[in-house]
Amino acid sequence: MTKLSGCYTALVTPMEKKGEVDYEGLHRLVEFQIGEGVSGLLAVGTTGESPTLGWNDHNKVIENVYESAAKKSLTIAGTGSNSTHEALAGTQYATHIGVNHVLLVDPYYNGPSSIEIRKEYIQPIAEQFPEVQIIPYIIPGRSGTQLYPQDLAILHAQFPNVRTVKEATGDLENMKTTRRLCGNDFDILSGDDGLTFTVMTSPEIAASGVVSVASNIVPGAVQNMTKCILNNRLDTAKKLYNALKPLFSIVTVKTQEQTPFGPVTCKARNPLAYKTLMNILGMPSGPCRPPLGKMTSKGLDVVLSKARETYERSPEILLPVEEFFNVDLNERLYNQKYWKGFHYD
Repeated sequence: MTKLSGCYTALVTPMEKKGEVDYEGLHRLVEFQIGEGVSGLLAVGTTGESPTLGWNDHNKVIENVYESAAKKSLTIAGTGSNSTHEALAGTQYATHIGVNHVLLVDPYYNGPSSIEIRKEYIQPIAEQFPEVQIIPYIIPGRSGTQLYPQDLAILHAQFPNVRTVKEATGDLENMKTTRRLCGNDFDILSGDDGLTFTVMTSPEIAASGVVSVASNIVPGAVQNMTKCILNNRLDTAKKLYNALKPLFSIVTVKTQEQTPFGPVTCKARNPLAYKTLMNILGMPSGPCRPPLGKMTSKGLDVVLSKARETYERSPEILLPVEEFFNVDLNERLYNQKYWKGFHYD
């Protein structure tokens, strides 16, 4: 089994205005990612809006990413679901076209226990596809449930093809437990851009990379940061991390909004902020799929502020976007016409 290290981009799935997948735009995004040297591409993770993408398009997106990436970059297929039947069918399709790494998000909403996730979800897929590397994706903040390290360790002991986890609990103690129980022959991938430096440099966690949202826009910089950590060039990695922090901070944007009935908290969750910024920067993205919609005006101000901070302090971070997509970032980040219509009035 391939050791997974470095940066794996959780690709957005661009959408045309009429609601269909923008496959031409998707191909351009894949070209950009490969040119920037990422270790791999995740097709139809939650950043790719898997819950609102029909399975026909779901499978077609995976196939397009796999074919576009060819042998230049590893493709991971997001085949998880809150239905084991669907996850099995999705994994079957992915393996049929040649993909041999799949990401299985914890089953959302119906809330199985950790034991049920192990026995009724991960285990049947690992058994049926022994040649496929199965990557559990643990994100209780969005799934409402969690595969615990103890059950993950049982799976790792039973199945040679369960040797990686995408860890998005935000709980460092949980990650330390995973490392202790699963051993050193197990890959932990950060599922939280902002924690990547911490979890990769912690000897008690020793993560080997990240499945990154920010790398949709800055793939080269995120890849370089992870490679510097793996090569023990920590001073350079820290500088890159500090340069990337503003962009890491907008994966989720929280604001206080006023209504006629009092203030409410608005949480713009991934991929809304990143798709909005990609549109502003001139990258293929399109709108989110309902019920995700638009940023609030305050939320958009946060996104623009962080993007400008990155552009002004570390312009080299965003330069590849300007060069590949042939855009003027100075114009796009400071001229209001480029973000008209991307927020609620």
